[in-house]
Amino acid sequence: MTTTIPIIDADSHLCEPPDLWTSRMSSKKWGDAIPHLAMDDRLGMERWVVGGKKLTSVANWAVAGWPEHPPSHPPTIEQADQGAFYAPERLERMDEYGIYAQVLYPNLLAFSHHAFTDAGPAFAEACVSAYNDFLVDFASPDPNRFILLQSLPFWDVEASIKEIERGVEKGFRGVLFIAKPYKLGLPPLSDEHWWPIFARLEELEWSVNFHTGFAEFSETDFKAMLSRKADRRDYAKLSAVQYLNNAEAIAEVAMSGLAHRFPKLNFVSVESGFGWIPSFVESMDWQWLNSGAHKAFPELELPSFYFRRQIYGMFWFETESLRRQIDLFPNNLMFETDFPHPTSLSPGPASPSDIPSRVASKFFEGVPEELARKILWDNAARVYHVDLPATA
Repeated sequence: MTTTIPIIDADSHLCEPPDLWTSRMSSKKWGDAIPHLAMDDRLGMERWVVGGKKLTSVANWAVAGWPEHPPSHPPTIEQADQGAFYAPERLERMDEYGIYAQVLYPNLLAFSHHAFTDAGPAFAEACVSAYNDFLVDFASPDPNRFILLQSLPFWDVEASIKEIERGVEKGFRGVLFIAKPYKLGLPPLSDEHWWPIFARLEELEWSVNFHTGFAEFSETDFKAMLSRKADRRDYAKLSAVQYLNNAEAIAEVAMSGLAHRFPKLNFVSVESGFGWIPSFVESMDWQWLNSGAHKAFPELELPSFYFRRQIYGMFWFETESLRRQIDLFPNNLMFETDFPHPTSLSPGPASPSDIPSRVASKFFEGVPEELARKILWDNAARVYHVDLPATA
């Protein structure tokens, strides 16, 4: 399996290197607001400071291979897996793990968005643009193996369109988008407020990616979550229930008319598992019929129609809950590792995981090769426009 089918990892993360923003933003203009590291003597760790707000430590998300169970993490970059931060080492780790290509997601812009937006829209927009420039630089050693998703100043439609146009020639293949904008006082996802963005993305054939947890937490929520991490029961519970956060976005896309209006636009639910999705799709169809929505909106198809046509999900650790799903939704399922996060398929002294290629091989034992190829390669290659490597 690992030699005959190349694997696309549909969800991995970049841990931001210390100079990501300081090397790309004007200190004269932004001063100490620029995201940078500062030593926290109480914790004995360097922490990110954004717009004056102290956030997580520099290697908080770089847990791959770490010898202690999460929430413990490397106190310094030097003690972390260098593949979490830097491209040459990342390619080495991908080769070791049997991964051909990876979709790359941020940490700070996704999970600590409040620190950026609270410092003002102009500042946040400058930080987003600097991050996107960093992505292009990071991918330069092998642009086909690194699948770039653009972050957007989503709070400003005009600025988002401008940023999309700026990235058209830079190798991006989709965007990271907010799944619940109403939580930040913005119009809901299906509102026509967002249509200019979706229309342009559809023209470009870029995907819309909803990563679980993105813009899900307020500053208060985030601090509370961190304070509870000392209790591993709470940490495990929070990690488990988080995977259901994207259900609302899936329903919004499939049931509001959004997918109907943009029939060629692909939507991806990221790091949210897949075993629960068939039941949820059945629930959407049942409620659609039971509520009489099919009579009130006869121009719309059943939600399951839109899901099968243009909504995708992914898995990494699921086994028994997923066996039937590969038959039900072979064209909507992708594989991920979540490297280098605490829940990732990253073997180590404190991890139950084998290397991803072996995890995939074990899962697909007895599965027809055509199905395995769809899930490990074809679906993600179609959504993210990945060229088949010559060696495959």
